[in-house]
Amino acid sequence: MADTPPFPDFDHATVETVKHRIRSLERDEVQGLLDHERAHSSRMPVIEVLRTRLAELDDGATPSGGDQREAREGGTSHGSPVSPDGAAQPGPPDRHGLRQVTWGG
Repeated sequence: MADTPPFPDFDHATVETVKHRIRSLERDEVQGLLDHERAHSSRMPVIEVLRTRLAELDDGATPSGGDQREAREGGTSHGSPVSPDGAAQPGPPDRHGLRQVTWGG
């Protein structure tokens, strides 16, 4: 396998992201990811996910459809424009270090 993984930011992807994205890969691509992971990061949870998927493929599982090279990291399925700019602003500081127990100050 080339030094470029089959989907963007593999080296920083979460285990859940890896689980999702490897479903469409052929056996040789998963093996390439395993080799890449062992050579670069050696994240044991990712290695275990890749080993499990290799075993599934060896037992007759077939890759799902789709091209993971174009998949986005995170976000929502409908393209929600969520950003930190929409986060709530912090409230006033607590009085004397104690949070108010009732509403209204």
